[in-house]
Amino acid sequence: MRKIVGVHGVGNLRPKETAEEARRNLADVWHRNLKRGRAKDAPDEFAVSMAYYADLLVPSGAQGATLGGSLDALPEDAEQMVRDWLLELGLPAEQSQGPGTWPIRQALGWLAERRRIGPKLTEAFVARFFGEVAAYLRPGTAREDARSEVARVIREQRPEVLIAHSLGSVVAYEALWHEPRPEVPLLITLGSPLALPHAVFPRLQPSPGTETGTGGRPPGVRRWVNIADPGDLVALPVRGVSRRFERVDSDLHDVVDAFDFHRAANYLACSRLATVLKETGPLS
Repeated sequence: MRKIVGVHGVGNLRPKETAEEARRNLADVWHRNLKRGRAKDAPDEFAVSMAYYADLLVPSGAQGATLGGSLDALPEDAEQMVRDWLLELGLPAEQSQGPGTWPIRQALGWLAERRRIGPKLTEAFVARFFGEVAAYLRPGTAREDARSEVARVIREQRPEVLIAHSLGSVVAYEALWHEPRPEVPLLITLGSPLALPHAVFPRLQPSPGTETGTGGRPPGVRRWVNIADPGDLVALPVRGVSRRFERVDSDLHDVVDAFDFHRAANYLACSRLATVLKETGPLS
């Protein structure tokens, strides 16, 4: 039976569950969605375990809403990440005049109309995503605690495949450099913001090479496959992972969902991932 470890992305804080319950319940969700995609090709058997870190990003004594609040509640560092991201999309929020986050909301309104997405859903996604990214990347113990937990699960489970989605790909990438470095035959990143300029890429640990300007494949990883929907708003720039990181074996871009293009369930059930897992064969 093939062993898979998943590393979740944003929006997975489960404050009413213990960490063990959250790991178990998320593993069940991921297993169902992976099976939904693999069923098309008569899948082999696989077992899914999860590395759960969302609870480690919440400051002691704070409410869970701090990881997914509104635009108005974003800390200064997260708000700046949003502005940098909008600039990357060609929608500079600084050009619009207005109080508070109004320039950001105006730019997001343009983006929502262009992509035919609901403006409220767009705002909610942006606030949640960059709120959690900032919570992980800012100075403090949360970053070390989260990547240590992910590294621990990888070492204990010794998976044949590590699948990391969204912010989880950033945590997993750093965890795979964590001493002692875990061994992983196949790393699959889904909807990854690893190459996102300003917000993520230059802040990675270890830092991208100053001479080459590129990051490296973690030494314990034998093969690295990245999958992204070309419409995914945070998996930027397109094919940025293979351009910014050395020894990425495949950087695959295909439509995962016409509208909900960052959702983990859609990535896990997509045909691209099913094909990669089918073609890889036994890894043990």
